[in-house]
Amino acid sequence: MRHVNPPQTGFAPHSIPPSGEYLADDEILTRLIGRIYDAALSPALWPDTLAQIAGFVGGQAAGIFSKDNISKDSTPYYHFGLDPKQMRIYSQTHSRFDPFSNLRFFDVGQVVSIPELVPYDEFRRGRFFREWMEPQGWVDAATCVLEKSVSRCSFLTIIRGEEQGAVDDQMLERMALVAPHVRRAVPIGKVIDLELIRTAALASVLDGLSAGLFLIAADGTLMHANSAGDVMLVDEDCLRSICGRLEICNPETNTVFQQALTAAVQAGVGVDNLTLPAIAGSGDRYLIHVLPLSSGARRHDGVVHPTRAAVFVQKAVLDGLAPQVMARAFDLTPTELRVLLAIIEVGGIPQAASMLGVADSTVKTHVGRLFEKTGTSRQADLVKLAAGYCTPLLN
Repeated sequence: MRHVNPPQTGFAPHSIPPSGEYLADDEILTRLIGRIYDAALSPALWPDTLAQIAGFVGGQAAGIFSKDNISKDSTPYYHFGLDPKQMRIYSQTHSRFDPFSNLRFFDVGQVVSIPELVPYDEFRRGRFFREWMEPQGWVDAATCVLEKSVSRCSFLTIIRGEEQGAVDDQMLERMALVAPHVRRAVPIGKVIDLELIRTAALASVLDGLSAGLFLIAADGTLMHANSAGDVMLVDEDCLRSICGRLEICNPETNTVFQQALTAAVQAGVGVDNLTLPAIAGSGDRYLIHVLPLSSGARRHDGVVHPTRAAVFVQKAVLDGLAPQVMARAFDLTPTELRVLLAIIEVGGIPQAASMLGVADSTVKTHVGRLFEKTGTSRQADLVKLAAGYCTPLLN
């Protein structure tokens, strides 16, 4: 029969409370639980948190792993007390021989030791013990299933060395106190990581728009502006931020805008989108779109959303035209494309001819071919068609 020493209590050596401070087990557990949820919010805390878990349950090393049920490969997420070189060896080779593949047959939250996964004598004869565990002085491990699916199983494992001996009832009891909180913390961390990725991706997309985008809160304050919107606020040519509220510089337009914004953030449901023309101080013309955000799925999901309206501000010019895309779409020659761009920029055949340095008759000939290829009959229709080939992204 193997000798079993009682598990150590308290934190890992580097986390022992200051001299003279004594913490009862329940207070240690309370602090440890708080630390576990801190690690869910800040993954960099997991190695130290695992050290504290190992100290509390009576182990020398700890890790959170995921194992593929088919290939038997393991992925170490976080670990403490394990040599990096040995971890590489484990991931590359020995994870296929460990007994943890059998964890998929146990319930989520169940805490087991190695002898419950495989007969211990058989385990000691295997490659995993002889080549990986024994050289490091490890003899047993308490393991808990955190999550499992058809293809994968993630688990928390606390490893014991020769001095501590095999896993005993006290270690299993302490592990059972800690494991439920690790089970909850790991999915929280995944959700937060995913949400951060989504948020960063969304911010990147919004910052790539050529139009200014402004998100408005329920109290009418400005919550967020994309990069183009920030530039507009700095210029203060068309709009500005006053005491945290978005305003149009033109007083008359601002009156209508504020009424539309109030309706959008307060009522939301049943309020139509509104588009306003605005002339900036520089003479540039803008279109301002007010979009309520309290309809569709957001109206029925039962969640109070902080963002209640979106405001898009776009200069009324053909910015972002993709001429090469139009050329491919309508099989335009380089000359026909130049004529089209001249018509869009200066308007009228005489002006385009002067800009290109050719006769009016030459421009008329090319305009006639443009009408045939695009199915239009007026120069105004050509401009409208070109507007549909404008990209909303910054060049």
